[in-house]
Amino acid sequence: MSTLIAAGDPADETAEAGLERAIELLADRRVAFLTGAGVSTDSGIPDYRGQGAPVRTPMTVDQFLSNDDAARKRYWAGSHLGWKRFDGARPNAGHRAIALLEEAGIADGVITQNVDGLHVRAGSRRVVDLHGSMDRVSCLSCGQSYARSSIAERMTSLNPWLDTETDVTINPDGDAEVGRVDEIVVPVCTVCGGMLKPDVVFFGEFIPTEKYAEAAALVRGADALVIAGSSLVVNSGIRLLELARRKRLPIVVINRGVTKADGRADVKLDAGASETLTGIAARLVPSAFTSVVSQEATDA
Repeated sequence: MSTLIAAGDPADETAEAGLERAIELLADRRVAFLTGAGVSTDSGIPDYRGQGAPVRTPMTVDQFLSNDDAARKRYWAGSHLGWKRFDGARPNAGHRAIALLEEAGIADGVITQNVDGLHVRAGSRRVVDLHGSMDRVSCLSCGQSYARSSIAERMTSLNPWLDTETDVTINPDGDAEVGRVDEIVVPVCTVCGGMLKPDVVFFGEFIPTEKYAEAAALVRGADALVIAGSSLVVNSGIRLLELARRKRLPIVVINRGVTKADGRADVKLDAGASETLTGIAARLVPSAFTSVVSQEATDA
């Protein structure tokens, strides 16, 4: 039986009751976390499908791999500027709460649909980047791997005007929309001259088998599942939810708006991820709450 708790002031009795129910389910259990774009919005990275999110058509893997050079130029121009925003983003209270819960032995690890690397920067040790990470780039011909920072330096050298572009819309997967794409020069592999691709899963691309297996193993080894900041539109998230249900794990969902887990979770908290995760940490590990608040004050 799912308990739906509407968004509201944290002091609201209904919201407090939902948080209490979540705490009861998670206490004395090893918890796996599954996070989506809603966890990173407080770090300045927009959400694909959250309330008020703009309609967009991201590039598919088939488009990227096609002979359409203009499409790849458009992608790399936007991706370069998007990555700079990602690289400058800082973990928020939600990321830190999960990391501190892991340090306290409560969080077993985190599976993330995000490609921003913020869980690792927050201190989480066991992180499954389900959709890859923007901080690496690989050659599709010879497999040579590069740090994204080195590719960014080459993009800047080849396209010095790009970093001064002001008419930019940043997207959650680390790309952006810019003008003048016909002028873009795209870096190639320095080893073989092959095509480069960020180490992320594009739309229409399958998640690597070993990556999903790692995520599934984390869920199988846990005693509860918390899904935060994800509407679970992507099939891989649904599969992990159903795996948890087959194991009869308690499931807590934290997300503003409708998710595909609604009606399948034990508790659905229609609330912001950062404040709710911080609230959970405050109750399960009071010292973790002190650390999160202290870091928030430092960041401010």
